[in-house]
Amino acid sequence: MLKNKIIRVLNNKTNKTPPVWLMRQAGRYLKEYRDVREKAGGFLDLCYNPELAKEVTLQPIRRFDFDAAILFADILLLPQALGRNLWFESGEGPRLNPILGRKDIDNLQNNDVMNKFLANIYETVRMVRSELSQEKALIGFAGAPWTVATYMIAGRGGDDQKAAKVYMTRNPEDFGVLIDKITLATIEYLSQQIKAGADVVKIFDSWAGALGGTYFRKYVYEPIKHISQELKKRHPEAKVIAFPRGCGANYKSFCELDFVDCIALDSTVPPPWIKKEVQKTKPIQGNLDPIHLVTGGDEMLRQIDYIKENFVNGPYIFNLGHGITPDADPKNVDILLKRLSQ
Repeated sequence: MLKNKIIRVLNNKTNKTPPVWLMRQAGRYLKEYRDVREKAGGFLDLCYNPELAKEVTLQPIRRFDFDAAILFADILLLPQALGRNLWFESGEGPRLNPILGRKDIDNLQNNDVMNKFLANIYETVRMVRSELSQEKALIGFAGAPWTVATYMIAGRGGDDQKAAKVYMTRNPEDFGVLIDKITLATIEYLSQQIKAGADVVKIFDSWAGALGGTYFRKYVYEPIKHISQELKKRHPEAKVIAFPRGCGANYKSFCELDFVDCIALDSTVPPPWIKKEVQKTKPIQGNLDPIHLVTGGDEMLRQIDYIKENFVNGPYIFNLGHGITPDADPKNVDILLKRLSQ
């Protein structure tokens, strides 16, 4: 039997106890992470320091013995490598100089420049893989083109993605060129992560739920299809997880993607529906609301049991519906892991 439990599930096999890793498992909820971040000097300094980025990537494995490590990085490193200015405002999050027109899109850098800029990220992957047990999967990642485009156009994150939607509808040709450029850059970025040692890559479309109808198909579904298809051509052995967060019934459409090995779920989709409409076709991952790692208690245990009850008889990786928040209690992670093993 394959010892790497994550890869086993991604091969459409079922484990008696589901393997587990958690989005943002390396983060501010851990004191050891905060200590390393302080040493690095800032978030971006930490991302681009392979030795320190390796350390925070491995911290959750040492502490919780998760079944996978995920590269410590950020989805906005890609637009930065393409030539956009990126910085972090204290207490407010990331900022980019916004795309204002076609000239900004045409001036985005090529893959050679991007790869030189991201060389330290690839080095982090190599270093983590060299220290990580072969029984543990190493997951690389990137933001999906639609989500990355929303940041590049607005210059910051947001909940309604109005700036990107306005640009998309007023300048459809230019927006299409931007999506295409991000898509090609993402293929190269993830391909380099796989070459450096990633077993799995995950495509995060955090704002997929902001689009519907033909827009969803054109700017969420099709770019992820293109990325996954090209990655499988280059690296047939690599595994691909897609995470179109918040897309509701559109999760079912991702079952059509032959080159996507697993569909990650947010916390809003009901497990019985997912079991019936998605898991029968594809391995799945996720669904627990991250708030339970903050609040804990009996309700967290009930929700863990409910998810297990629905998913454990099929190919499933236990995870959250979004990332761990800084106010999560590490003790609740210990309780979660104990509950899963029972």
